[in-house]
Amino acid sequence: MRLGFAAAVTFCVAAVPVRGQESPVPDLFSEVIDVRVVNVEVVVTDRAGNRIRGLQASDFELLVDREPVPISYFTEVDEGVARGSLDDEVASMPSAVADEPVGTSYLIFIDDLAVRQHRDRVLRGLEQDLVLLNPTDRVAVVSFDGRDVSRLTDWTNSRQEISRALVLAQQRKARKRAGLRDWGTRQNQVRKAVMAATGVIRALAGAPGRKVALLLTQGWGTTDYALYITKSGSGPPWGDTRNLYKPLIHAANQVGFSLYPVDLPGFSDPKVCSSPSSPRVRRRSADPFDDSRGWTLGASGRSGGGCSGEDGHSHLRFLASQTGGQPMLDSDRDQALAEASADTRSYYWLGFEAPGGQDDELHDIKVRLSDVRLPGRRGLRVRTRKHYLDMSRSTEVTMLVEGALVFEESPGKEVLDARFGTPRKAGFRKIAVPVEVSIPLDDVQLMPMAGQWMNELEFRVTLIDEEGRRSETPVRKIPVTGPTPPQPDDFFVYETDLVMRKRPHRYVAAVYDPVSGAILSTSGDIGSAAGTDMPNGGTK
Repeated sequence: MRLGFAAAVTFCVAAVPVRGQESPVPDLFSEVIDVRVVNVEVVVTDRAGNRIRGLQASDFELLVDREPVPISYFTEVDEGVARGSLDDEVASMPSAVADEPVGTSYLIFIDDLAVRQHRDRVLRGLEQDLVLLNPTDRVAVVSFDGRDVSRLTDWTNSRQEISRALVLAQQRKARKRAGLRDWGTRQNQVRKAVMAATGVIRALAGAPGRKVALLLTQGWGTTDYALYITKSGSGPPWGDTRNLYKPLIHAANQVGFSLYPVDLPGFSDPKVCSSPSSPRVRRRSADPFDDSRGWTLGASGRSGGGCSGEDGHSHLRFLASQTGGQPMLDSDRDQALAEASADTRSYYWLGFEAPGGQDDELHDIKVRLSDVRLPGRRGLRVRTRKHYLDMSRSTEVTMLVEGALVFEESPGKEVLDARFGTPRKAGFRKIAVPVEVSIPLDDVQLMPMAGQWMNELEFRVTLIDEEGRRSETPVRKIPVTGPTPPQPDDFFVYETDLVMRKRPHRYVAAVYDPVSGAILSTSGDIGSAAGTDMPNGGTK
């Protein structure tokens, strides 16, 4: 069977059929909307920061988009152990067993674009604190060198393996962030590090239990932002700071990671904080995204005091507050794992059925204590994440495809075969590369309907260039129909064009079968600086 389409895939992607007829496919193949449970971790403290234990589901009020939502599941995790709820109408979290340990998955993301002595000091502290982990806890360690992400260890509870990964991380070259004059030409290392962390969180979304991301960073705060403006007289090339960090926050809230950013230097540069030319930091008016806690740089002038505890760390505080985590600032960097472990050892685990219909929309979350149940304890404080994304299955598949680029692998079953043709010019500094993707029909499910065997598959392809810029990932519906059932070794060939700049790219292509839930994929490298030297096969 063969059906041909042409689609333009660039960093602003459009997919337009140019030949072939799309057979109408019955609604049977529309995406099935199932009930999804959203998990929310909640920490309750008094004004002195002491944890409040022993609360029940009825002590909480949960609002989604300012509307009350019933709490369907509830478990208190006390010192890493699940405690059963006394509320008969509320079930325990499905993944929690009463009086059994609840594991935490710790992702350690290391930005190697840092001063080595700062980075290695924190890594040694992490290694020393491994003794604090419970047997049910897991750790994954990844490093980013400014271009590539390396997985030093996958999820494991072996302290020996984790320790070995942290020692290996200290042996990696640390590249102090480029000077201000190089930021534009080097495509902004801060943005690349943030996007790398975003991809890693998406790629490791399947971790079980409570999920924590320790982000070992340098230069993600306002101090570097202030330096840029002080030296250049204008804003950095990434534009609005909210747009810089928004993908990372959304990805973390999508998959349930709490962010614990670790400031590797520990203290901000006092020369920057006290400089008369340092820009002030002022609060931005509230908007639906930043929940009145965003920051922006004001006009030049005296900052009114040292900024190590506030201005220089505002972005890290923002990342933590939006996802229910805590920033590891100043001396806390030396016991980052110990602090994160203590912070995630005791909390309340709430679950609710998403009131939306997998609409891929961002929804506000607010948890507050009931004034009726706790009338005399109004000084208690509640900390949790601010949003959740009601993801469709289609969006989840897209996330898997984009995340696979990070570790140079393919999602699902690697059975697609991609063959590339001769590139041709497609505009200024762009080429169009014909590609045929062979889909083995043995690996998808065709259904007999109206005298035909049919399915409607989804095709995705995404690209990333050598500078870390990632394309959008369009979704293209591929109707597959035939008068007879497919025979063994039958293939369906999908034809498209990849439009890209004349430079090397890595690609991941995937086909999703909504009937069986299978994901078929292929990945590889394509292109060159001259727009030639194209591969003949892409399966990797």
